[in-house]
Amino acid sequence: MAEGACNEYPPNKFFPSDGVGVEKAKKICLTCPSQEPCLEYALAHRIDHGVWGGTSERQRRRILKARRAEAAAAATG
Repeated sequence: MAEGACNEYPPNKFFPSDGVGVEKAKKICLTCPSQEPCLEYALAHRIDHGVWGGTSERQRRRILKARRAEAAAAATG
């Protein structure tokens, strides 16, 4: 995160209270060299607030759900 594009903005930029703020934060993440590690950190630590790795809270929940389904399918098949 020390090398992330987010360092150039105040932290509250990535913890918006509305959808417009989420989209603005996600646009910043698009150019970030740390986007993937940031997302993986948020997923691994189950961070459920704010924009991390260019994803919203809802998007991260969907990613985790899909990964659980893939793991379950791999375990049974």
